[in-house]
Amino acid sequence: MSKRDSKPVEGRYEFHDEGIKFHETRKIKGRGTAYNPPNRFEEISIEPDPDFDPVHDSRPKTRFLKDTSHTAIAYNSSPDVPFDASINPYRGCEHGCVYCYARPTHEYLGFSAGLDFETKIVVKEDAPELLSAELSSTKWKPQVLALSGVTDPYQPIEKKLGLTRRCLEVLAMFRNPVMVVTKNHLVTRDIDLLQELADANAAAVYISITTLDVELCNVMEPRTSRPERRLRAVDALSKAGIKTGVLVAPIIPGLTDSEIPSIIEKSAMAGAQFAGYVTLRLPLGVKHLFERWLEAHFPNKKGKVLNRVRELRGGRLNDPRFGSRMKGEGVFAEQIQSLFELSCRKAGIARVLPSLSTDSFTMPDRSDDKSQLSLFD
Repeated sequence: MSKRDSKPVEGRYEFHDEGIKFHETRKIKGRGTAYNPPNRFEEISIEPDPDFDPVHDSRPKTRFLKDTSHTAIAYNSSPDVPFDASINPYRGCEHGCVYCYARPTHEYLGFSAGLDFETKIVVKEDAPELLSAELSSTKWKPQVLALSGVTDPYQPIEKKLGLTRRCLEVLAMFRNPVMVVTKNHLVTRDIDLLQELADANAAAVYISITTLDVELCNVMEPRTSRPERRLRAVDALSKAGIKTGVLVAPIIPGLTDSEIPSIIEKSAMAGAQFAGYVTLRLPLGVKHLFERWLEAHFPNKKGKVLNRVRELRGGRLNDPRFGSRMKGEGVFAEQIQSLFELSCRKAGIARVLPSLSTDSFTMPDRSDDKSQLSLFD
């Protein structure tokens, strides 16, 4: 073995019983991770050349690919989420949040949960048309739809494509209730449609806030709206009469948990009426990406954060069990819950999402073809 081969090589990884172990540090400005770990479903993977790696020698551009799905509504049976159906106009997310629990879903498409997740965005171009068809079906049972249940419906490309807005137009036409979750101020663009639904008690918005620290946000959630912009979104939505809350998510023990009181307080001051929280989840390859991110940005806190996560997750970095995966278990989980509840009581906001109604659901008049087609201009 040569002297060069005897040392860890930047960007290379090794296989271990618990997954992938990375060496050295690497960063790409504006991206949550600089790595593409192997897809767990693929037998062949590419190992970057340490002497020539164009992916890391330049800033990778985002590519947009067409989604050929034949349905717009996805269903789940999880007891951990307050909805059974959701709409996801985009798969993958350019926001690049390093901790995102949805990253492993990109592996079902043949991509990596790493850099691929934030640079290869699959776009469901006909989502509004598909949604309209599904809501028109006699099989559809009016219920709250989450927008979106996996990746952010207001990620940067939405400003150009407007798929989420067109889906809201369909929902408003049917008066079907919707719950929006986003980290992006762009949601305020659609206040007119959300107001229309809110008049029928059929709309609620969660603005997700992880931290109020701008520098931390820059490296952890690189292409999201900055914290102040999210608070402005809370203010604008609540003033428009739309049920608006804050989702403190994810709470990262040892890194952001101390911010719970200030996030709740500032959100309440901005007009948030309710709040929820989710403790950090690190499923599958996300835990290795997150470890790698801590090493690159917060090496002095890495041990503390990971140990706290293990305390919450029964000695592991992830616990997928229903009932515990969203909050965790043990002393630290109880402390987080107590701090959250105390903060909400002090701020005077509810800890549960207000109910939405399906009473106003209506089937549009199909005889007016022109009005129907105008939705998709």
